[in-house]
Amino acid sequence: MTRGARIGGWQAVQAEVLRRIHAREWPPGHVIPGEVALAREFGCARATVNRALQALADTGILERRRKAGTRVALHPVSRATLDIPVIRQEIEARGQTYGYRLLAREEQAPEGWARTVMHHAGAAGGCLHVEALHSADGVPFVLENRWISLSTVPGAAERDFATVSANEWLLATAPYTHGDIRFSAGTADADTARLLDCAVGAPVFVVNRVTWDHDAPITAVRLSYAPGYSVETRIGTLS
Repeated sequence: MTRGARIGGWQAVQAEVLRRIHAREWPPGHVIPGEVALAREFGCARATVNRALQALADTGILERRRKAGTRVALHPVSRATLDIPVIRQEIEARGQTYGYRLLAREEQAPEGWARTVMHHAGAAGGCLHVEALHSADGVPFVLENRWISLSTVPGAAERDFATVSANEWLLATAPYTHGDIRFSAGTADADTARLLDCAVGAPVFVVNRVTWDHDAPITAVRLSYAPGYSVETRIGTLS
C-alpha cells in the first residue's frame, strides 16, 4: 500500500493489517499504531478501523487491551465460527422435505434458564414465547422453544409465526452483533418425547443460544434435536 492512499471499507483495512502481519512489518508481540493514527493513514473513519481490528481480535490474531493498545498475538489461536442456520434450509440441504408446526405462541415473561439471560427484556408481556416443531420428511427433527424480547424486536408482536418460523424470520429481520451458545447432551422428558416421537429418557442433542444486539437481548432459544442428530462445522484460519 502506498502511504497516504485511501482505503475504503473495513474489509480493506483488515486486509492491509493482515498483509503487514504476514510480511512481519508487524511481528508477533508488536504494538500496532492506534486507531486514530491508522484512520489518518488509511483516510477512513476511526469506526472503520475499529471494526477491522475487532474482527481480527475476535479471530485471535490481535490482542486488544484497554490502555495497553492493540498488539499482534504472540501465539495466534484459530477460533471456530458458527453461523446460525435457518432450520428449513438445513433440512432441505439434506435433500429432505421440510415441515413446520406452530405449537404455542403467547406473550409472557421468560421462564427457566432463559429468565436470567433475558431479565432486562421486561416484565410479564415483555417477551413473546414461541414453541414449534420442525420435521424432515414427516419425521420430527427439532423442537424449538424460544423467547423473543419485544423491547428489542417489537415487530415480533405482529407476527403469528403460523407458516414462517421465528428462527427464519428473526435471521432475516433482526441482525445480531454477537451471541452465546451452549451445546449439551440431554434426555427427553415426557413432553419432549411425545413431540419428537421418541422414548422417554432417549438421548437428545440440546442447543441453548442467546443472540444480542449489542447489550440488548434479541432472543433466547432452546433447540432439542431428535435422537441421531449430528452437527458439523469447519475449522479454518483467516487469511
